[in-house]
Amino acid sequence: MPFISTRGAEMVSAPEAIVRGIAPDGGLYAPVSLPRLEKKDFEALAKMDYASRAAHTLALLLDGFTEEELLPMAKSAYSRFDDSAIAPVKELGDSRFVLELFHGPTLAFKDMALQFLPWLMTASARKQGEQREIAILTATSGDTGKAALEGFRDVPGTSVTVFYPQGGVSAVQEKQMVTSQGKNVHVCAVRGNFDDAQTGVKTLFGDPDFSAKMNALGKTLSSANSINLGRLAPQVAYYLSACAVLLDEGKIDWETGVNVCVPTGNFGNILAGWYAKRMGAPIKKLICASNRNDVLTDFIRTGVYDRVRPFHKTISPSMDILISSNLERFLLELAQGDTAQVNTWMGELKEKGRYEITDTQKALLNEAFYGGFADDEATKQTIARLWNDEHCLTDPHTGVAMDVAEQYRHETGDRETPLLIVSTASPYKFAADVAEAIEIKVEGDAFAAAQALENATGVKAPKAVLALKDMPVLHTRVCDKDKMGEAVLAGFRD
Repeated sequence: MPFISTRGAEMVSAPEAIVRGIAPDGGLYAPVSLPRLEKKDFEALAKMDYASRAAHTLALLLDGFTEEELLPMAKSAYSRFDDSAIAPVKELGDSRFVLELFHGPTLAFKDMALQFLPWLMTASARKQGEQREIAILTATSGDTGKAALEGFRDVPGTSVTVFYPQGGVSAVQEKQMVTSQGKNVHVCAVRGNFDDAQTGVKTLFGDPDFSAKMNALGKTLSSANSINLGRLAPQVAYYLSACAVLLDEGKIDWETGVNVCVPTGNFGNILAGWYAKRMGAPIKKLICASNRNDVLTDFIRTGVYDRVRPFHKTISPSMDILISSNLERFLLELAQGDTAQVNTWMGELKEKGRYEITDTQKALLNEAFYGGFADDEATKQTIARLWNDEHCLTDPHTGVAMDVAEQYRHETGDRETPLLIVSTASPYKFAADVAEAIEIKVEGDAFAAAQALENATGVKAPKAVLALKDMPVLHTRVCDKDKMGEAVLAGFRD
């Protein structure tokens, strides 16, 4: 199955798309078509373990890879998860279920793809005959950074440089990144917000002078953000897996299906859900949950994407985003494959800060998606209610999703369709805010908050969080948003 740039007609294979990360014209690689699964296929998936489901899914999605070669990759990728189900589905009651995606080594959903991506990347490089080092450049709003650093640490033939917004991630997220070990890892804080960091990385990908300098060092650029096809494809697997489990356990039926609520900022996680729906998963409505940076909510409700608005730092920092890169792939579908139209929209976004889709396209958008947002106060109230009423301890991103899921049910009256809420991070990555929400008194830093949270709730704090407190800081570089290329090159000189 070939892949096409969202901004041009060039078609490439999956290995080529994965190695490149982003198309030469600045577009993202999107599937020309998707395979279609039937009910019997989900019955077969239910009988597999998670690694087998992932290998089967990626063999369907990625041309140039066989299920036989993907299976050992998947088994290795998911060998360090603390739950044998890898992506377990837990029942809450009232026809609500939680898909837990935080059982990997960095305690966030990014592990689901970023433990797999190094295997896909190195295999793709071999298939392409690429002899240069794959230099990964990635911007993070919190979780992608550590997951990429952990996934690519000391992987031969690769290096990884992570940029994060200074003061724009949680204390635990920052400590996870700046203590990262590995001879091939680099971390740099950017004076600005996530959008500045993300735009900076995209600019470097399109800068021929920078590419020439990297080539002179024997390196070729790629990305670990969800703009990379190899990052996005493994995420489709956990939606297919969750539907297979729910069907097998009789929690949902094929006709009624399930609504899925996803906390998202960059639109990658929910886009993977859309691809799963397109592939035949019994997903009815995709509920897009935003925090106070509600640009996606407004887009879904009005058909206007407008990034010219205040930027809010919130307690769900991984969603503090105003330019949702992965939306571009969905726009290609709204435009029915018209890459010229996508190019026009992206040009308007860059020059004017906004674009608008047609009424017909808006109707198609609303048929598949519902958009809502929750501010910090509503998120804290939801975290408190979930703990007090249901003994469910949740992080702020999942708290946003829980709140918006309830908004959807209240606004639409749809309480009959089962609801799957995607839980994206351990509450202990945001222990201070979770402790405050459930009125636990904390004296000290984020690590004192983690210990206080464990003492008060009885929910064990992951050792990976508590151990961070005494780990030495290894990365201290800070740069301006227009000096990111210099920071990358400096990292290789150190």
